[in-house]
Amino acid sequence: MTDDKNLMENILLLEKGVCDLFLHGTIESSTDNVHSVFSSALNDALHMQDNVYDKMASKGWYPTEQVDQSKIASTRQKFSTQSMQ
Repeated sequence: MTDDKNLMENILLLEKGVCDLFLHGTIESSTDNVHSVFSSALNDALHMQDNVYDKMASKGWYPTEQVDQSKIASTRQKFSTQSMQ
């Protein structure tokens, strides 16, 4: 099981890196055709990354925790005040 978890973590990290590369390729592309290819590849990679994450989360290998609502409100207030300056 630990080997499976490590493998999935490595796949997820790889997918995140691929998404980053495809995002930059999409942003920096100089023609519509190149932009379209990178954008399509990015969407495919994001879908694959989401599938890997879902599988890991279902096995408890990617635990998440709920954030206290007061922390969310505090952060929202902080950034809304900064954007007004």
